[in-house]
Amino acid sequence: MLDETLLDAPDDLALADHRGLLRAAAEAGARVRTAARHAAEAGIADLRPEGRPRAVLVAGPGTVAAGVADLIGALAGASAPVVRLQPTGVAPAAGALRWALPGWAGSVDLLLLPTTDGSEPGLALLAEQAYRRGMSVVAVAPRTSPLAEAVSGSHGLFVPMASAPNETADESAETLAAGPGALWALFTPLLVLLDRVGLVEASPETLEKVADRLDRTAERCGPAVATYSNPAKTLAAELADSLPLIWTEGTAAGPAGRRFAAVLAEIAGLAALAAELPEALPAHGVLLSGDYAAGADPDDFFRDRVDEQQALRARVVLLRDRPAEGLTAAHAARELALSHETAVSELEPEEGGDLETLAELLAVTDFAAVYLSLATRGHTPH
Repeated sequence: MLDETLLDAPDDLALADHRGLLRAAAEAGARVRTAARHAAEAGIADLRPEGRPRAVLVAGPGTVAAGVADLIGALAGASAPVVRLQPTGVAPAAGALRWALPGWAGSVDLLLLPTTDGSEPGLALLAEQAYRRGMSVVAVAPRTSPLAEAVSGSHGLFVPMASAPNETADESAETLAAGPGALWALFTPLLVLLDRVGLVEASPETLEKVADRLDRTAERCGPAVATYSNPAKTLAAELADSLPLIWTEGTAAGPAGRRFAAVLAEIAGLAALAAELPEALPAHGVLLSGDYAAGADPDDFFRDRVDEQQALRARVVLLRDRPAEGLTAAHAARELALSHETAVSELEPEEGGDLETLAELLAVTDFAAVYLSLATRGHTPH
């Protein structure tokens, strides 16, 4: 159960935040600026690409790498296919993971290696395989990691992963694996690269706007802001003890919604389902009329429930990346939810460029997942 009193107790939230997740969320804008500087220092701005890559392949462990690949795919659109290489292995440990290039990958393709660890032997082996095929390889990882040596020593491009201001190496390792800062530390240098090769528009001016939007969102969602005027705390309170059905509309909202579902599970221990409109309606519609329906209770409504565990009920979360023009399934989504007495939470960013609206969606949902993690009794963040 969610302890809502904790949401409006900033000092208690700070005490409960052993991994510094709130600080990582608040410093996302600073991390974007640092990561952009690292990309410039690594020489990305000096690259003279001969053309766009035929395909972009992304390999890395965990939720963060999956999110980076998903976001790149959405932003690149039809410019080039983006393929995430799924790891295999007997355990989710750095030494056990392996990746393999598809047979068709070759010299006209680009391999990206984003990782918060950098000690994965499988990524170093993958980089060597890519070099033998003549592929361009770019890695973003901790500065002193084995992967940094492997990529730099084999004529690939290495960008050191950005840490937050005043953050030690030990603190970075503790918070980055699942924290909100990891995404921007890995994603930003790759945006600079993809802008250079013509797949994504992410100029220095655009990235500065992204950082500013993240700063403003952090001000609105910070722990000192009361729940009634804090969109992230409000969303966290609404999702407590529910099965979130995250319905997205728009290019940026799709990967943001899928990342939100993954982060809710990883950080807050809350299962959630994500799907894009309009296909979300038939895909999740049965959940609104079955055991997860708001009115589902086959037993006596008036019985004493004080000592019972609260039943899980569905709640729709409607994410849209900007006010939609023309055709939209949002009206049908609201009607379907309300016809089954299911509450709807809505999140729609302020107007701006694609990366700015994406940044706001990611920031609010990251803050919400952190608040759920910290204020849910019985859940201990790992």
